[in-house]
Amino acid sequence: MSSPRLLPNTFARIAASDRFAAAVFVVILVNAVVLGLETYSKLEARYGQLLAVVNDACLGLFVIELAIRIAAYGRRPLDFFRSGWNVFDFVVIAAGFTPGLGRDTTILRLVRLARVIRVVTVLPDLRILVVAVGRSIPAIASLGVLVLLLIYVYGVVGWLLFHQQIPQRWDDIGTSMLNLFVMLSLENLPDNLREGMAVHSWSWIYFVSYALMASFLMLNILIGVVINSLEEARAIEHRREREARMAARAEGDETAEAGLALADAEDQAAMIGDRLSALRDALEDLEDQLRSSDGRGRLVSRDRTSG
Repeated sequence: MSSPRLLPNTFARIAASDRFAAAVFVVILVNAVVLGLETYSKLEARYGQLLAVVNDACLGLFVIELAIRIAAYGRRPLDFFRSGWNVFDFVVIAAGFTPGLGRDTTILRLVRLARVIRVVTVLPDLRILVVAVGRSIPAIASLGVLVLLLIYVYGVVGWLLFHQQIPQRWDDIGTSMLNLFVMLSLENLPDNLREGMAVHSWSWIYFVSYALMASFLMLNILIGVVINSLEEARAIEHRREREARMAARAEGDETAEAGLALADAEDQAAMIGDRLSALRDALEDLEDQLRSSDGRGRLVSRDRTSG
């Protein structure tokens, strides 16, 4: 039996291993399959007891997983709850033991569905994507206001142009805005363009400008917002990992120290790669400036010679 000092390190090594994460991922997938099979009435009537046993087994494995992750913090198990992802895992698993929960089938299945969502906490890359989506919400909300304003302006203009001849699409501002909202996907753009051209031959300007503004331009802005949020989320995740390693170093955790040098080396390699990329871009810009200045110098020399 291990000593009390080595026991937390053992749990930490297990919780940080790839095999442990893969095993948890498999259990989550099994739980998701069981939840999906329960939606088939014939399978539920025939294999209901078996599915319930498998679901209870998955819940038991989740409890063991949670206990190992809490024990990995050693003498400070409450530090486990300093992470929002850990709190989410704890609440989802603890909800399965709520008294009287089995009486409400809908709530029970929602709780089981929440266990499937836990796959986000198992896969680091997926967790980064979720954080990126959360950080992009304010910018996306502002972009949504801009799109709404654009649709309103084009809706009023479209009503003025087509409400008499094409009332099914432009009868009022609400109908016009709904039509333009669907047109964001460019799905009904050919039909609108054909009908508009039958009314005014120059109405293609209206539809083409709307497609360029509302679809292409706004879509590129949205992509830029998401990419920027993704970079911020990746930086947050890396900073969190560095803080965890520094805390482990401060506590003298031998298990954490074993992988600390490698992790620091990876961080330094990433920083060097970023600096080399920035230096390469700077050199390319300098070469472009030298070429342009050399071209202008030759042009001036020719002018002087000809003069």
